[in-house]
Amino acid sequence: MHPGLYPLDDDLVRRLIAGQFPHWAGLAVQRFPSGGTVNAMYRLGDDLVVRLPLVPGGAPDISLEQEWLPRLAPRLPTVIPEVLAAGQPAEGYPWPWSVYRWLAGENPEAGALSEPELLAEDLAGFVTAMRSLTFHGAPTAHRGGPLASLDAATRAAIEELRGIPEEAVDCDAVAAVWADALRVPGWNGPPVWLHADLMPGNLLVAAGRLTSVIDFGCMGVGDPACDLFPAWNLLPADARKVFRAALDVDDATWIRGRARTLSQALIALPYYRRTNPTMAHNARHVIRAVLAEG
Repeated sequence: MHPGLYPLDDDLVRRLIAGQFPHWAGLAVQRFPSGGTVNAMYRLGDDLVVRLPLVPGGAPDISLEQEWLPRLAPRLPTVIPEVLAAGQPAEGYPWPWSVYRWLAGENPEAGALSEPELLAEDLAGFVTAMRSLTFHGAPTAHRGGPLASLDAATRAAIEELRGIPEEAVDCDAVAAVWADALRVPGWNGPPVWLHADLMPGNLLVAAGRLTSVIDFGCMGVGDPACDLFPAWNLLPADARKVFRAALDVDDATWIRGRARTLSQALIALPYYRRTNPTMAHNARHVIRAVLAEG
């Protein structure tokens, strides 16, 4: 997926565990397939999971979660990852890593939700709870700044997609949506706490309902529009309305949220189209959903 991915394997993970947490040394280790882009996940026995960065950019995510997840967990209505152990660089592996309690569930799939409106309410409840947090010293959320900060990368991605006709993206239409959003007023309230990466791969569901939210590596404070991603990357039109109503989103924030979700998809599609089918598939879904909304 990226240049310079660290060559992780089962044996390295076993050595890291044995060297730092010998009480778990006898547990089975197996790579868990996921659509993640900067971290690898390894099952450790039946009840644990090891999360390790694949690239230097993933290391700050691990440290951020180790610091903040224990503080957030008691304040949220949804289960989030529990850091059980903080691993250190060793065995030639250069970055911090973590052991978490394994969380059961499945990633929801756009177009195949069994309870979309109930899931929309669950997601809105989680977002509302995040926004209510008042911790001091909060980090700035990844992508949490002004919409205009994404302009250059978004326009470059649109031009790149013009050169990939097989993707059949209506580049003039998405460029118009993006340009219109840049004219909308920015967020002028205090920054709010955000997960900032509410992709389907970071959600777990059971029987159609939200059970857990994972991967908090982008969390921090910023524009509340950043946590509207599920409206377009997951929810169908009727459930999207439920999500918006439950959060009481004004027009400007809704437009910024749609544009942020679109930007992420436009940038992801040319980058991941041949290396990460999960990310590319979701990017195509977002582009279709945004353009269908008009």
